[in-house]
Amino acid sequence: MPVTDSIADFITRIRNAGRARNKTTDIPYSKLRENMSQLLLEKGYIKNFTVITTDKFPIIRVELKYGATGESAIKEITRVSKPGRRVYDGKDIKKYLGGLGLYILSSSKGIITDKEARAQGVGGEVLFRIY
Repeated sequence: MPVTDSIADFITRIRNAGRARNKTTDIPYSKLRENMSQLLLEKGYIKNFTVITTDKFPIIRVELKYGATGESAIKEITRVSKPGRRVYDGKDIKKYLGGLGLYILSSSKGIITDKEARAQGVGGEVLFRIY
């Protein structure tokens, strides 16, 4: 079945796998999803990810990260900009949860966090927020 919002699909697959305490989840491949996975890996929200090429289509296998007591490293992940309502923010983007969480933006510099956007003085579309 075709997906109209691939970013929401990415977020939902990660959120559902975390709630089900799965070790991994498979996501259909796209360059945008690979860049978002790389950013989540760098920020410590996931353990690892690998791109797996199959006969039909490539997938991204995301290994989720859990704490010592079994709680997910991702407490909340929510889509901000949606197809029906796009949200753009400039270089004066506010901090999410006083800096504890992150906004993930799609900017001219690539997929970056709100902290990086403020430091570089760029803005863009706010894709999702994560804590």
